[in-house]
Amino acid sequence: MFQEMGIGEKVSPLALPLGESDQADALKRLVELGIALSAERNHDRLLERIMVGAMELSNADGGTLYLRTDDDRLRFEIIRNQSLGIAMGGTTGQQVPFPSLVMFKDQAGKVPNHSHVATHVALSGATSKIDDAYTAADFDFSGTRNFDEGTGYRSKSFLTVPLKNRQQAVIGVLQLLNAIEPASGKVIPFADSVVPLIEALSSQAAVALDNQRLIDEQRNLFDAFINLMAGAIDAKSAYTGGHCQRVPVLTEMLAEAACQAADGPFADFNLTDDQWYELRVAGGLHDVGKVTTPTHVMDKATKLEKIYDRIEEVRVRAEVIRRDIVIAYLEGVAAGKDPAIAAAERDRALAQLSADVQAIAHGNIGGEFMSDAAIAELAAIAKRRWTLEGTERPLLSEEELMNLSIRRGTLNDAERKIINDHIVLTIQMLEQLPFPSHMRNVPELAGGHHEKMDGTGYPKRLKRHEMSLPARMMGVADIFEALTAADRPYKKPKSLSESMRIMLAMRDSQHIDPDIFRLFVTSGVYRRYAEKFLLPEQIDEVDEATLLA
Repeated sequence: MFQEMGIGEKVSPLALPLGESDQADALKRLVELGIALSAERNHDRLLERIMVGAMELSNADGGTLYLRTDDDRLRFEIIRNQSLGIAMGGTTGQQVPFPSLVMFKDQAGKVPNHSHVATHVALSGATSKIDDAYTAADFDFSGTRNFDEGTGYRSKSFLTVPLKNRQQAVIGVLQLLNAIEPASGKVIPFADSVVPLIEALSSQAAVALDNQRLIDEQRNLFDAFINLMAGAIDAKSAYTGGHCQRVPVLTEMLAEAACQAADGPFADFNLTDDQWYELRVAGGLHDVGKVTTPTHVMDKATKLEKIYDRIEEVRVRAEVIRRDIVIAYLEGVAAGKDPAIAAAERDRALAQLSADVQAIAHGNIGGEFMSDAAIAELAAIAKRRWTLEGTERPLLSEEELMNLSIRRGTLNDAERKIINDHIVLTIQMLEQLPFPSHMRNVPELAGGHHEKMDGTGYPKRLKRHEMSLPARMMGVADIFEALTAADRPYKKPKSLSESMRIMLAMRDSQHIDPDIFRLFVTSGVYRRYAEKFLLPEQIDEVDEATLLA
């Protein structure tokens, strides 16, 4: 019905004053404008639609749209003038250079500023129609006159209307300038019959702006909630907190690369603004279930760690054994044993004890793989005896030996289940939230990053075709972040090339999506992420040809 007005673009003429046919046409346009305003989601475009629609309905040559700020000022948002080819604010990219108008002359907000027509309308909530600004005595138009002198323009007729929301609070002011008579092109006063149309449009505009403000406030509140949850996890575990911040970034980098793909499996992939926000929310909440995970499990840096690292208890027991070895040596010599033989036996026993303690300490550090021989050695060491208060005890308890025998990482089966359950709790927590229709996929996106393409993942054992592309992207992001993270207490950060080789193996074992992995490599996302988040010493050369073979 109407177009966005650029610099110098003309709006459709509407004869003034309105006859019966003109009134019918104007009402029809008003309805269409109201529908368009209610459907507009972009703030800048909404402001432009309000301005252009008002100029169209009134056949005005120019106009200004102000919005009221929290500190009771009227901020210039849109300025348009067709004759001068001026278009500022909105989507033009050109900022309005004029300072805001103060509604009160004092800081206490007790002396209203009625000198400017715009502030007067904002304060009074009443429409003002001025036929000729140069003869008007009620308001200060010195700024208008200075503008006219500098441009050669003649500002004459003004129609200034308040924008009132549902609570009848003024949230802005719409000011129209110089009504044009279609037949002659002359500037004329705004017709009385036009005023109710502009007031109706202003009312619709205020409601649309207020709705948009409420939506933005709700979104800001929800974003703050996400940050709050991430902060709670961060406060609980600095390592997981960093993970929760980086995974959404990497997921969005992958999604952006997929959107930019011109061919291949992602040629038709695209995300709407709502879908982008949905993905951002899912990324921020993908590990929210970890708020229930015990810290001593989440941050378990060594195999013997619980509330503290129990390797120190083992060292104390070894010190008791060392003491007993020395006592046995001294008692043997005192009983007449050859000192040289006794010393040799002592030294061998102490050396073996040191080797055993070293083996336990080494086994306590979680690695990528622990051999059968190392596990067998620990089992033999565990049988060593030490004495406390006359009672002999094994050097390692069954529970300690079980933990030390963990083949990968630092978590035993029970602890790994606790960790894995965080994703179940994440899904349960998110499914309880009443997401609006455009965010209904958040639980699916956030809850799928531990699934595998062959259906052997958890918790739902989904296969590749049962998962959305963004959910699969988050899975790739989650793994790569974990491999390269330099802030984990239980492992050293892996180099970029080693991480990509592990990712390749995961692709071949149907752990991650092959198309997304290929995009990860060909788009250069992995390297851009590395340059932003990895330590300089982690970034090395990567054989992309092998990864893509």
